[in-house]
Amino acid sequence: MPTMADVARRAGVSVATVSHVLNETRPVLPHTRQAVLDAMDALGYTPNALARSLVTSRTHTLGLAVSAAGNPYFTEILQGVESAALEHGYGLLVADPHDDPEHESRAVRLLHERRVDGVIVAPSTAPDGLLSYLARHRVPTVLLDRVVDAPQDGPHRFDQVCSENTAPMADLVTHLAGLGHRRIALVAGLPGLSTTAERVSGYRQGLASAGLPHDDRLLAHGDSSSDGALRAVIALLSLADPPTALVTGNDAMTLGTLRALREHGRSVPDDIALCCFDDFPWADLFSPRLTAVAQPGRHIGGRAVRVLLDRLAAPDRPAVTERLPCAFVHRTSCGCPDRANPARSRTGRPGRPAA
Repeated sequence: MPTMADVARRAGVSVATVSHVLNETRPVLPHTRQAVLDAMDALGYTPNALARSLVTSRTHTLGLAVSAAGNPYFTEILQGVESAALEHGYGLLVADPHDDPEHESRAVRLLHERRVDGVIVAPSTAPDGLLSYLARHRVPTVLLDRVVDAPQDGPHRFDQVCSENTAPMADLVTHLAGLGHRRIALVAGLPGLSTTAERVSGYRQGLASAGLPHDDRLLAHGDSSSDGALRAVIALLSLADPPTALVTGNDAMTLGTLRALREHGRSVPDDIALCCFDDFPWADLFSPRLTAVAQPGRHIGGRAVRVLLDRLAAPDRPAVTERLPCAFVHRTSCGCPDRANPARSRTGRPGRPAA
């Protein structure tokens, strides 16, 4: 196996110069740098990542902690993170916190102990312990999808990248109201998540915008899971005055909702209209096709990597929070006529459907 000394001899430079080229620890003249790269290519030299990390204090590895198992949205985010990391020459270590605060803290601590250069985390419902650890150890961090409030004693300590939640959810509600629905229910996510709170706020805003009263009985928590949504929808259907339209808070709850409706003999959209927050690859294959708000998962993941790399380059810059727009995907589960080419709006605001 060729060594740095072999590369140096072939390129006609010192071993120290080869090290500077590999580790970017000192400027090297362009023609000298190219000679080293050509020698490496000719010899088939592969740098020792461990030795390189000892020189640079960087492992060129990022950590990602998201509860991706069974969640198509987080799977898209993972793909975006991995693609962007590889594009910038970084490896990726992945941990699944299972949306459990204790598991989350252990998972991120293990990533940190593996000396990742920084971490990207989708925080749980009780992230205080995790955030305290990250701040105490000054771990470069980007919070993903779920945001946290700035501490009362100062500005944000962490960069954050997420999608818009409130306005797109409001638009789903006003879309259904525009079709004549007056009893619109929300199957909301796990209490304590910022995404749940923001989507509930959007639901309330949509009702107010449409001139509809808020009925607490029509807000049911499906706890961000298929089984939770199944139970929530059964309870909604049991009301003396049940909803005529449903909005689900994520893709897992959409599946549980469809199961509950099928088991209770309710047809979509003939018996009840349905709109979903979160699109997924097979949503267009359902009958009826699912009207949804699509989050830009891959873009969010890629943007989180770039924000983290910016943090590594400038550790003391102010923290940023970036929100990416969603897309309204107009299909037929809301009760609108089928369209050959479903309309998409990157503002998250659908046009008024035909009555």
